Amino acid sequence: MNQKPYQFALPSTVVVIMMALVSIFFLACASPSFAASTKKKAPAVERISAVDFTESRIKQLQTTLKVTEEQQVQWNSLTQVMRENAKELDNISRDKSEASKNMNAVEAMKFHSQITESRLEQQKKLIPAFEAFYTGLSDDQKKITDTIFRTGRYGKQKLN
Repeated sequence: MNQKPYQFALPSTVVVIMMALVSIFFLACASPSFAASTKKKAPAVERISAVDFTESRIKQLQTTLKVTEEQQVQWNSLTQVMRENAKELDNISRDKSEASKNMNAVEAMKFHSQITESRLEQQKKLIPAFEAFYTGLSDDQKKITDTIFRTGRYGKQKLN
C-alpha cells in the first residue's frame, strides 16, 4: 500500500468538523424542557398589537420631528398608510395564532411566506407616502429622520 498519511487524515478531519458543527446546532436548538422542574418559569411577556405599536411610533415621530401645519397633509397621508398596515398585520397575526395550532411544518412555512409577501406589499404602499412627506421636510427634519432610520433613536437621545 502506497497511501500517504494525509489521505487518512483529511476525511477524518472533515468528519470531526462536521460532527462539531452538528453538535453546536443541536445544543443551540435544544429545548429547555428537560431542565429541572424546580426552576420558576419566566413571566409571560405581553404582546403589544401592531396598531398600538404604530400609534406610539406615530406620536414619537410627530414629537421628534415637530411636524408643522404645512406638512400636515403629507403627514396625515403617511400615518393613514401606517395605520392601515398595522391593522392588516394584526389581522394576519390573529389568523396565524388561530391557524398555527393545527399547522404542520410545511403549512407554517407557507404561512410565513404569505406574511413576508404581505409585508412587502405594505412597504410598497408606505414608500410613496413616506417619500412625499420626506420631500416636504426641512433640512434639520431630514437629518433627524435619517438618523432615526439609521440608528432607531428617538427623542432626547443624541441624534447626531
